[in-house]
Amino acid sequence: MRRAQAVLAAVPLILFAAACGSDNGATPGATTGATTSASASTAAGAPSGVKVTGNVGAKPTVTFPSGSPATKSSYEVIQAGDGTGVKAGDRVIVNLTVYNWDGKGNAVAGSSYDTKAPETIAVNEQLPQVLQEGFTKVKHGGRLLAVLANDSVAQQQATTPAEPTKVFVFDVVGTQPAALKAATGKETGESIKGVKVDNPGGEKAPTLTTKTDEKASKELVVKTIIQGTGAKAQANQTLVVHYTGKIWGTDQQFDSSWERGQPAEFPLAQVIQGWQKGLAGVPVGSRVVMSIPPDLGYGSQAQQGIPANSTLVFVVDVLGAY
Repeated sequence: MRRAQAVLAAVPLILFAAACGSDNGATPGATTGATTSASASTAAGAPSGVKVTGNVGAKPTVTFPSGSPATKSSYEVIQAGDGTGVKAGDRVIVNLTVYNWDGKGNAVAGSSYDTKAPETIAVNEQLPQVLQEGFTKVKHGGRLLAVLANDSVAQQQATTPAEPTKVFVFDVVGTQPAALKAATGKETGESIKGVKVDNPGGEKAPTLTTKTDEKASKELVVKTIIQGTGAKAQANQTLVVHYTGKIWGTDQQFDSSWERGQPAEFPLAQVIQGWQKGLAGVPVGSRVVMSIPPDLGYGSQAQQGIPANSTLVFVVDVLGAY
């Protein structure tokens, strides 16, 4: 699970590595379409000279000022929107278009309008401050312009080579429903021989016991303890989960999101194979127990709290999939 947490720590950099589509469409310097920035509200000291034209719901056109790119990050509300307001903690669904503002070609780096796949962004402290603030100034149906210069990541990524200033246009489509607090549904009575899971009910953490003389299976074993009724988790989604992990046979615990007091969130494709194979297809709201053999865990490489060649046992609540 440390790998998943490392991915989370790098979330702000995802916004600087945008290459999500082709460069067909919006052309730097173009002036077609209706300019909508005249009545925009702008962050203090933020005027960047960047102009956005076109209608919300379609790929925008961006015009850049002459001269050097901006060195300070800023945001501008191009259109406020008339739907539900975005607030801190929301998972906002957006269509986004990204440019590399280098003062030369100012090329488009990608657009979800080209890929036809809106993105979901968690409005939390892992975002640059300018986006945390900017998103809370728009509503569903709104459009936000954000200029992200290197000052927005300087404190967190001081040793990272400087990136070109990025210009984002976000069209707010909606907000993902909040994740569950705990597994919900009917208990199935399923179990793994040698492993015990006690379900206290409500939002309390289950108790996992792995002290046993039984031999661990050499195959991945997944049993559903509580059957959820939500959508099935997909391999390409980000999951929100609560979990506890222990070593088979010793009852040695090496990790627990419940003890940290908040669920974990990670792309399923970037955790150990046992999790990828075991959680894909599990309905949201479910509680599962998994026995993961070494070849689908950490293998012969010891980890902190995990001896080499350990069989891992997890009890996992799948709280959300986005």
